[in-house]
Amino acid sequence: MVQAYILVQTEVERSGEVTERIRGIEGVEKASDVTGPYDVIVQAEAEDIDALGALVVARIQRLDGIARTLTCPIINI
Repeated sequence: MVQAYILVQTEVERSGEVTERIRGIEGVEKASDVTGPYDVIVQAEAEDIDALGALVVARIQRLDGIARTLTCPIINI
């Protein structure tokens, strides 16, 4: 399994609705509104790095109201 934090910038005043929609996506473990340069932080899990990429590109980035994402895979040593 691969886990990652996905940092999300939303369009102005859309973070609440975007967070709720992200929470409904399979593979998303947690989504929280935050302050700072990003509006939402998502913790997600997928079978492998390819599935994680598909989750981000095909499911999260396509949501209306998202301006940009940054995916940070979790490295367990």
